[in-house]
Amino acid sequence: MSSALTDLFPHPIVQAPMAGGVSVPQLAAAVSEAGGLGFLAAGYKTADGMYQEIKQLRGLTSRPFGVNLFMPQPEHAEPAAVDVYAHQLAGEAAWYETELGDPDSGRDDGYDAKLAVLLDNPVPVVSFHFGVPSRDALDALRRAGTFTLVTATTADEARAVEQAGADAVIVQGVEAGGHQGTHRDIPENDGSGIGLLSLIAQVREAVRLPLVAAGGIMRGSQIAAVLAAGASAAQLGTAFLATPESGAQAVHKQALTNPLFTRTELTRAFSGRPARGLVNRFMREHGRYAPAAYPEIHHLTSPLRKAAAKAGDAQGMALWAGQGHRMARELPAGQLVEVLAAELAAARTAVPGGGPR
Repeated sequence: MSSALTDLFPHPIVQAPMAGGVSVPQLAAAVSEAGGLGFLAAGYKTADGMYQEIKQLRGLTSRPFGVNLFMPQPEHAEPAAVDVYAHQLAGEAAWYETELGDPDSGRDDGYDAKLAVLLDNPVPVVSFHFGVPSRDALDALRRAGTFTLVTATTADEARAVEQAGADAVIVQGVEAGGHQGTHRDIPENDGSGIGLLSLIAQVREAVRLPLVAAGGIMRGSQIAAVLAAGASAAQLGTAFLATPESGAQAVHKQALTNPLFTRTELTRAFSGRPARGLVNRFMREHGRYAPAAYPEIHHLTSPLRKAAAKAGDAQGMALWAGQGHRMARELPAGQLVEVLAAELAAARTAVPGGGPR
């Protein structure tokens, strides 16, 4: 295992980059200050918006942190299918007294401009979701002194990450909240995701890269488990979503442990790509009809999700959450890192040799 990544932060704890306003500078700073690796999510932001958040974060901590980019998406959506779904959502628009968004609002998430900013103003770590960057991009980041990670959900995807020249792979199990970072969105593969521990074992045999394990991790004992399985660090998202520093809506934080929301599912209802969230009315009514059309459906439903959040209506929001959501703790982010580290140490003491140090 390469120590280039884990030398950046004392605890093998990475705060997942959660797009949509959750991973704000205050959250990333608190995690990094406590000895984990805080992350900003550049997804759905402009290049300048990302740059301003980086500047703000640097004003809050001098410790290493990361920035996550979404890869541009190929055009494969059927316009007719998007139109049919838009017609189905007309009642939602009327209910929330808003207009549906323009599905043709852009496919690349400003990727080139964001990459240029990160090359001109290097940060310690950059990760990628929804695909693999070019070798040229990864080499340029390495020359700038940036450590690179790319998400993979299968062993084959991990091989592609290694071949492209990334420094490490984020192994994302099907338990993870939010969007699955599959490199290609293939509807026929819906429901075939691999659990984290099985996936770590498969990827360990497929590549020689360091692994960061993601998916449903909420306790230090689980971190110990993925370290023992061969990961160098664990990435947690839902665990940090409930912290006061998180930018998530209050109704979203409350829903994590609300008995009304008993389970999670992978759905295309809100974005057109498989993403795990708490099952609510919107997901039940529309999930089965949503086409494979990302980011078109994301753009289409954006005003609905914003209107629902403004109204405090959890039944119309995308309540992204991993399978461990009921274990969420409302602790300050820095304290949560400390608690997780103590739980990890206790688990390692109970099981000698519990993973790489």
